[in-house]
Amino acid sequence: MGTATAAMDRNADGEQGKRKKKGGFRTMPLILASEVCDRFATAGFGANLITYLTQQLHLPLVEASNTLTNFSGTSSLTPILGAFAADAFAGRFWTIIAGSVVYQLGMVGVVVSAVLPSLRPPPCDDPPAATPCQRASGWQLALLYLSLLLTSLGSGGIRPCVVAFGADQFERLDSAEEEEKAKAKAEAERKRRYFNLYFFTMGLAALLALTVVVYIQENVGWGWGFGIPAVGMFMSIVVFLVGYPLYVLVKPGGSPFTRLAQVVAAAFKKRNAAVPEDPRMLYQDKELDALISTNGRLLHTNQLTFFDRAAIVTAGDISPSGQPDPWRLSTVHRVEELKSIVRMLPIWSAGIMLATASSHNYTFTIMQARTMDRHMGPHFQLPPATLSIFSNAAMLVTLALYDRVFVPLARRVTGLPSGITYFQRMGIGLAISVLSAARHGLLDSPAAVVPLSVFWLVPQFAVHGVGDAFSSVGHMEFLYDQAPESMRSSAAALFWLAASIGNYMGTVLVTAVQRATRGRGEWLQDNINRGRIDNYYWLVTCITLLNLGYYLVCFYFYTMKPLEVADDCDKDCELSSLQKNGSGAALV
Repeated sequence: MGTATAAMDRNADGEQGKRKKKGGFRTMPLILASEVCDRFATAGFGANLITYLTQQLHLPLVEASNTLTNFSGTSSLTPILGAFAADAFAGRFWTIIAGSVVYQLGMVGVVVSAVLPSLRPPPCDDPPAATPCQRASGWQLALLYLSLLLTSLGSGGIRPCVVAFGADQFERLDSAEEEEKAKAKAEAERKRRYFNLYFFTMGLAALLALTVVVYIQENVGWGWGFGIPAVGMFMSIVVFLVGYPLYVLVKPGGSPFTRLAQVVAAAFKKRNAAVPEDPRMLYQDKELDALISTNGRLLHTNQLTFFDRAAIVTAGDISPSGQPDPWRLSTVHRVEELKSIVRMLPIWSAGIMLATASSHNYTFTIMQARTMDRHMGPHFQLPPATLSIFSNAAMLVTLALYDRVFVPLARRVTGLPSGITYFQRMGIGLAISVLSAARHGLLDSPAAVVPLSVFWLVPQFAVHGVGDAFSSVGHMEFLYDQAPESMRSSAAALFWLAASIGNYMGTVLVTAVQRATRGRGEWLQDNINRGRIDNYYWLVTCITLLNLGYYLVCFYFYTMKPLEVADDCDKDCELSSLQKNGSGAALV
C-alpha cells in the first residue's frame, strides 16, 4: 500500500512539474495574437452588415435592423452549447478550435454571397427610377442566413472559452505549498490585468477593422471587404494551434448542467425532509469532488436552504459499494455550486438591459450617420460604420489609463489592491451608460445629406465606449471569479447570454415602438430624417436609468461565494460569517 501511495505521489509530482512549465504570461502573445485576428475578423465582418443588407440586398431598414439584432442574439445564445461542450467533455482548447473552424465556413459563405452577382439582386438605378429597388430573393437570403447561422454556431465555441482559457494560464498549481496570501494576491492582480489586457487588445483589433475593412467595403468592394476578415479568421486558428505545447489545459470535470439538475432533483425528492441545524451533518466527499474543486471546496452557506436537502443522507442514497446515487444525494460542494449560480443571476441580469440599449449601435446610428456630412477635408469622406471607432477609441483610452492612473488613485482611497471591486466597476459602467442620446430639414429626401457634421455623434459613441470599459470588463470578471471553478466556461457563456437576451429584447423594443407610433409620427422609418429616432434614444435612456437602480439593489444584497482553500481545512471547516457586499466586504 505504501509503495502504491509513493508511486502515486511521484506521478502527481511529475504531473505538477510538467504543468509548472506551462502557462503564464508567455502564452499571452499567442492567445492574444490569435484573438486579435479573430476579433479583427468578427468586427470587420459584422460592423457594416446593416449597409450590406440595406444597400446591396435592398431590405427595409427595420427588417434589416431586426435581422442583425436577431443574428447577434443567436451568436450570443450559442455560447451556452459551447460552454456545455467545454466543461463537460471537450475542454476549452478543442472547443475553441472547433468553433473557429465552423465560424470560418460561415465567413466563406458570406464571401461567396458577396462575390457572385447571381447571389445578389441587381443594383438600383442611379439616379433612382420610379420603380423601387428589387430586394433579394428568398433563396439569396437563405444562403446568406445559412452562412450567418454557421458564424453564430462557431462563435458559440469561441466566446465562452477564450477569456476563461486565458485566465486558466494563471491558475495556482500548488496552492497547498504556497505561503500564501502574497502569492494569492499576486495571482489575483495578474488575472485582473489579464482581463484589462484582453479587452484592450480586442478593442485595438476592432479599431483596425472599423477603419481598414469598412473603408474597403465602402470604396473597393464587398468581396474584398468580407474576404480580408475571412483570412484574418484563418490566421487566428493557425496562431492559436501553434501554442498548443505551452498551454495549461484544464481537464473538463463533467457536465455542470447535469450536476445542477441532480442537485435540484435530489432536493425535490427530499422536499419534506428536515434540514439539520448542524451543517456538518450534511454529506461531504472530498474524493468525489476532487476533479471539480482543485482550488478548494465551496463551503456551506445559510442561504437557499431548500437545496441543502440534496445533501441529507437517507436510506438508499448510497450503494453497498459506497458510491452515492447522484440523483438522490449531492455533496455540499455541489449544492453550493448551484447556490453560487442562483446568487449570481440578479447581478448578471443587469447586463441584459445594457445589451438592449447598445443593440442598435451598428444599425440606426450608422444609418443616421449616412445622412449627415461625413467629409474630412475636400477629398475624404468617413464611411458611416467607421464612426464606431470613437466608441472603441474611448474604451481603449479608458482601459489604458485604468491600471496606470485610476487604480493607483483609487487604491489610496479604498486600500484595495485592485483600487475598486468589480462590483463597483460594473456600477460605474452602468452609470456612465445612462449618459449615452441628437436632427434638420430635408424630411422627404432620405438619401440627401443633412448639413450637419457627423461628428456631433462622436460624444454619444465616446460615452458608450467609456461605459463599456467599466461595465463589460467588470461583468466578465465578476462572472469568472464568482462562478464555481468547474463552471468557468459556463460563466463566460452567461456573459454572452445576457448579450443574447439583450439583443432579442432590442428586436422586441423596436417592433413595439414601431407598432405603437404607427400612424402618428412613426419614430423609426426607412426615411430616417422623417422619423423621430431621438425619442427612441430617450426611451432607451430611461430604461438604462431604471436598470442602474436595479443593479444597486442587487449589489447591496449579494453574498460572496465562500471558498475553503485547498488542503487548508478538514471536513469540519465552516465559514464563520458570510461576506455581503452591502456591508463593505473587501473584494478582489
